[in-house]
Amino acid sequence: MGCEVLVASNAVSVIPSAFTRVSFDDPVAAAKRLLGEVGVVDGVVGTDGSAVAVAAEVARLLDLSSNPAGALVAAESKYLQRRAAEAAGVSQPAFALISGEAMPAWSTFPAVVKPMDRSASQGVVRVDSPNQLHEAVTAVRAIIGRHAPLLVEAFVPGAEVAVEGLVRGGRLIVLAVFDKPDNPQGPTFPETLLVSPARLAPQALSRLTEAAQRAVAAVGLVEGPVHVECKVDDVDVWFLELAARTIGGLCSRALNRGGMSLEELVIRHALGLPTPPRTPDAAATGVLMLPVDETGWLDAVGGVDAARAVDGVTDVVISVGAGERVVALPAGDRYLGFVFARAGTADQVEAALRAAWASIKIEITAS
Repeated sequence: MGCEVLVASNAVSVIPSAFTRVSFDDPVAAAKRLLGEVGVVDGVVGTDGSAVAVAAEVARLLDLSSNPAGALVAAESKYLQRRAAEAAGVSQPAFALISGEAMPAWSTFPAVVKPMDRSASQGVVRVDSPNQLHEAVTAVRAIIGRHAPLLVEAFVPGAEVAVEGLVRGGRLIVLAVFDKPDNPQGPTFPETLLVSPARLAPQALSRLTEAAQRAVAAVGLVEGPVHVECKVDDVDVWFLELAARTIGGLCSRALNRGGMSLEELVIRHALGLPTPPRTPDAAATGVLMLPVDETGWLDAVGGVDAARAVDGVTDVVISVGAGERVVALPAGDRYLGFVFARAGTADQVEAALRAAWASIKIEITAS
């Protein structure tokens, strides 16, 4: 795109020629330090976590469009999202906060226990009784922290979908809608297949878009990338959660709009350039996130060449090396790799991903 890029991180970078290291603990101080180092800045993008808050402070100091600090705090907390959505009348599951040792007066089952701020379904567990609820709270806190606050939510019916978008001046621009054909029912909730366009009826898609826009507005996000997850039933849409960032991992490779990658779209947005219109005849795309089925040491991943040879598969990336320790859900927070596909229809994409998945053989020594 002809941009001169500086990567600012609170960790060691693999791009030393265009890198500066700064603590993200104080976003305002980090932003002031960065601007003191780099001079002219035309746009800023926060990738994830605390980097999003630092990027917002840089934008504010430059008088560029950015999200309010309070909205970013809410976007990092699933409980604060619930409170904001409740106040705005957004349809969502019933919920309660689990803080300290006291359990809430909860009687709706099945239900889901989840941490406030984890991704990749880490610590998310379905429970079907009061006893299971108590057991799940203990188990999840063993993963994320003994005294960590948690959420308990009603398990709502329907198909889970993900909306990938950009917010400009408070208006949500939908870039893609993914459905999750495996639609896990618990006890854990592995992310596996994402396929776009989502196979929803036009009326359901319209209700989903409206629900995502209302959730974004309730949290207070007004600018930049957003990832929203919902459940869609025949006539109902429930807001599940959102993040003020793009879709995680390498999943962004499954999104293409007007010949542009998601990363290019985000950078264009940060520079104030227009978002290209959606092309109605664009091919369907999808990604398979290879789940970790058991905890142990990864010995080998076989069948990768066979998976790549499946008609419609565009790439296979194994992101965990042999000899590394892998952890299954609910304690785990990473995937073994990603399979990408592109075809004429969403059904063809799903079929290609499932065929590739069947070709891949994962060997783990349990521990």
